[in-house]
Amino acid sequence: MPQPMGATDQPAKQGLILDFAGVLTADPRSVHRAWCESEGLRPEAWRATLNDDPEGRRLYAALEVGEINQEEWNKRTAALLGAHVVPENLMGRAWSAVPAARRMAALARAAKDGGYRLALLSNSFGMDPFNPYMNANVWDLFDVHVISEQVGMAKPDPAIYELTLERLGLPGQACVFVDDHPRNLPPAQALGITTVLATDEASTVAELERLLGVSAALSV
Repeated sequence: MPQPMGATDQPAKQGLILDFAGVLTADPRSVHRAWCESEGLRPEAWRATLNDDPEGRRLYAALEVGEINQEEWNKRTAALLGAHVVPENLMGRAWSAVPAARRMAALARAAKDGGYRLALLSNSFGMDPFNPYMNANVWDLFDVHVISEQVGMAKPDPAIYELTLERLGLPGQACVFVDDHPRNLPPAQALGITTVLATDEASTVAELERLLGVSAALSV
């Protein structure tokens, strides 16, 4: 296994833990704005409904931990978006055009080929009828899957990070965790995990190449 460069005083890294949306996908916001316009909604309607509307926030939080399924979420959130919004596969319609982060996926493959154990640690937005992980073609990259709706807890609950380490069979000091939300990093840091805040894909991949000693070369 490659040794982390410039980190000889630290335990060798053996595990890579990746968030999904915003890490293994491109930033979805521009796609969501375009989708809203295609549905006859204000460009910021998706963001505002899921983040600013109290009922929208409650429904999304319930979806994340499996208290409601995606089909029920589709129905109830469509009503919040507007009377004319069709609920069928609402999540899939909004998310299916979000591009996968190809260089990040290449980095994950390189890490796996280099002997690292990989975990997907994701706050879920449902898996049926729309499965975002299969849509992005990343599910099979991972040795371990910790999906919030399947385990009944979500980041930043410290217990979900502990569960991820348990399933990986690794101590925190041997792992690197990548997430695009700053609030999700401190619980990982408290367990000794090296954290990387995902900003743009190029700089995030470059930081992981440095930490892990692998190269995310894309095949032509």
